[in-house]
Amino acid sequence: MERIDLLITGIGRLVTPPGNATRCGREMKEIREITDAAVAIRNGRITLVGPEQEVRDFLAGVEIAETIDVCGRMVTPGLVDPHTHLVHGGTREHELALKRSGVPYLDILAQGGGILSTVKSTRAASEQELYNKARRSLNEMLMNGVTTVEAKSGYGLTLEDELKQLRVAKCLNETHPLDIVSTFMGAHAVPPEYKGREDDFVDHIVHEMLPKVAEEVLAEFCDVFCEHGVFSIEQSRRILLEGKRNGLIPKIHADEIEPLGGAELASEVGAISAEHLLAATDEGLAALSKHGVVPVLLPGTSFNLGLSKHARARDMIDKYELPVALSTDYNPGSCPTESIQLVMMLASLNLKMTPEEILTACTINAANALGRGEHIGSIEVGKRADLTIFDAPNLAYLPYHFGINHTFGVIKNGNVIVWNRTIVTTEAGKEEAV
Repeated sequence: MERIDLLITGIGRLVTPPGNATRCGREMKEIREITDAAVAIRNGRITLVGPEQEVRDFLAGVEIAETIDVCGRMVTPGLVDPHTHLVHGGTREHELALKRSGVPYLDILAQGGGILSTVKSTRAASEQELYNKARRSLNEMLMNGVTTVEAKSGYGLTLEDELKQLRVAKCLNETHPLDIVSTFMGAHAVPPEYKGREDDFVDHIVHEMLPKVAEEVLAEFCDVFCEHGVFSIEQSRRILLEGKRNGLIPKIHADEIEPLGGAELASEVGAISAEHLLAATDEGLAALSKHGVVPVLLPGTSFNLGLSKHARARDMIDKYELPVALSTDYNPGSCPTESIQLVMMLASLNLKMTPEEILTACTINAANALGRGEHIGSIEVGKRADLTIFDAPNLAYLPYHFGINHTFGVIKNGNVIVWNRTIVTTEAGKEEAV
């Protein structure tokens, strides 16, 4: 071994799910834990991990460029947020009173609010305005311990405005320390100019939007809001299959409000993930399990919408042995929060998940929901050195002591990005981890 770029010592407790693959069912509780640990990093990758004395003995005589002591804190893999609507204009706090008075989400959308309100703001915003707003949100996510985030379009609903959102996300991926994974979601709502001509809008997505997104290589995934009053099963199937023909991997907003059959469709089209799933049926969950689809649950959304029903995480884990992932669903309407740690608490409170399951859901399973399990999501030799340092004695402390940010530091691609609760560099520093 020629040299170590960074040696992290003084890790009171290192906790990580093992391996690269999704952890299903009871496997979600199985974590690797090392006390008094150390991690060695070279060229942005993990070179060595284990008990500190063993690591130091192995590195005897090896040049170590920098050593940092985390003073007994807990270290986990960098957290992954696999479902967000990062790039958008405006805010929707004016809808709060409507929600609290009991007006259903789909009714607000039908009245021209909801997604369509944000569409108006996003269309009016410049790329620079969208970039600045999204960058502030990325900084909040980073401070919460997130190192990789997915970003969906879907607030433009015209060819140029969808491309504008995706170009902003691409630029952020190039300039911000976080990795941003882009998803095309032109099928997020039917814009006012296509009201009553929904199939014409689907034609526009299929014939105009998808080929251009693919030509400019602006997205890796294609998503659809498959829901009553938005896009039907037939329309969603057509868009997702056409997305596949254009090289985009399917994702789907499935069975969020009504049991429409979105989970079954996710399995049929070979989606990598199905997201929301509050109303998914037993048949739908069985189909997800049979075809290896990752369910991405968004407990912050059901909480913010004041719903009494939550996703059936316990059935997904215990009965169907699914690899549950968690995400913020950060967006300006149904879940305006960048805090993955709030989501972790809500997963404990409302989804009845254990601390070990929550960590697995926010790391290796979330990474696999983005097709990145081989590179991130666990602390393993050879993987990217994406690590979160928590001011917490153990995993259970994170959802137990809620309402605060426990992140002390973040290491991204082997670079210290956050230290002592402060962002210490804004350099992307990604070239070494390619």
